[in-house]
Amino acid sequence: MTTHGTPRPESGQHGSGTNLDPWYDLYADRTAGLSASEVRALFAVASRPEVVSLAGGMPFVSALPPELIAGAFERVIRDRGPQALQYGSGQGVPELREQILEIMALEGIRASVDDVVVTTGSQHALELVTKLFINPGDVVLAEGPSYVTAMVVFNSFQADIQHVPMDEHGLIPQALREHIARLAAEGKNIKFLYTVPTFSNPAGVTLTWERRLEILEICRANDILVLEDNPYGLLYFDSPPPQAMRSVEEDGVIYLGTFSKTLAPGFRVGWALAPHAIREKLILANEAAVLSPSSFSQLMISEYLNTADWKGQINTFRGIYHERRDAMLAALAEYLPQLTWTVPNGGFYIWATMPNHLDSKAMLPRAVKELVAYTPGTAFYADGNGRNNIRLSFCYPTPSFIREGIRRLSTVINGELDLLTTFSQTSPLRTVPLQRGIASPPPNID
Repeated sequence: MTTHGTPRPESGQHGSGTNLDPWYDLYADRTAGLSASEVRALFAVASRPEVVSLAGGMPFVSALPPELIAGAFERVIRDRGPQALQYGSGQGVPELREQILEIMALEGIRASVDDVVVTTGSQHALELVTKLFINPGDVVLAEGPSYVTAMVVFNSFQADIQHVPMDEHGLIPQALREHIARLAAEGKNIKFLYTVPTFSNPAGVTLTWERRLEILEICRANDILVLEDNPYGLLYFDSPPPQAMRSVEEDGVIYLGTFSKTLAPGFRVGWALAPHAIREKLILANEAAVLSPSSFSQLMISEYLNTADWKGQINTFRGIYHERRDAMLAALAEYLPQLTWTVPNGGFYIWATMPNHLDSKAMLPRAVKELVAYTPGTAFYADGNGRNNIRLSFCYPTPSFIREGIRRLSTVINGELDLLTTFSQTSPLRTVPLQRGIASPPPNID
């Protein structure tokens, strides 16, 4: 078989194995980093209505009053239809970029509208930054654990992901220093530190203000760029978190924001705030990828921000997620007291730690069979760690479903613990030597 002048293996043969994709040999090397999630197939089952999913970080968009979105839609089409349906700027609609400055000011950021680049969700901004900076083998420093899809992006550009430990106060500065020193001694090229410092995904912890300043100083001293990803910063519960790292460092920080968590992910609108030189390259990369972010989505969001009580709506989301976090914490204390977990002051996630000998990835099929789903901890590490961790999302299910989901999860975890206890207390079976002339040994029943 021949395709495009290139000889192809017969019957899908590729080397010593078999591959059914006839284009396999033509893919770029970097596509080796594009792999499906190890649990994606199970999540297809978990999407059934009878399964309580504590896995996905889906915002509770049903809390948005429909008339707000419908009204914005009608006004945009009536008053600005031709602009909304046309190509736009690769940097984004100017009035939306002005409004983004107002949003970032809530976290202490002062910036110029010229330094904001609108993207197709902050995930797209993350991909653009990675494309601009990463050559194969370059090091990305990332929290351990870290946002799963960020690692997919980094892997797709063949980055060397090095996890820096964190604790209940966020990334550990001394561990960062040690990683940088070790990698420098090995001659590795560190391009940037990726961090979700506020209500992190997946751990739910928040980097303290003192550590933010210390980490910025460490990165400044070592010429390491900081990529600050902040989807959840405005979704706090009891008290506001520390201000953004970008609020005190302009030249060494690229800040990523999004409307997916504070409005709705369906609009697919995010942004990057970058130093001037980087901003110019981001615009060019944005235009190369999508020509321009959606004018329609941007004008819809701009109209919403102009006419709705968007701060009040964020406060509504805070109340909903606060109630659901409390429901999950109460259920964990009641049904799974043998676990430990983080207590987030905002965001979507709780990070739970099981006994060391349990494997969250291996346990997931049984959990789905029991009609509950979670995300295994291994999904948030590039090096296979996190086997006894699980990420639990409280943003989407109602409090009653959260309680039922944790109850079902307790059945699975306690069943695994009982099984391990049973086998650990079983004495080894005494074997019977094989006798000459007997085809197989007799049953060993004593």
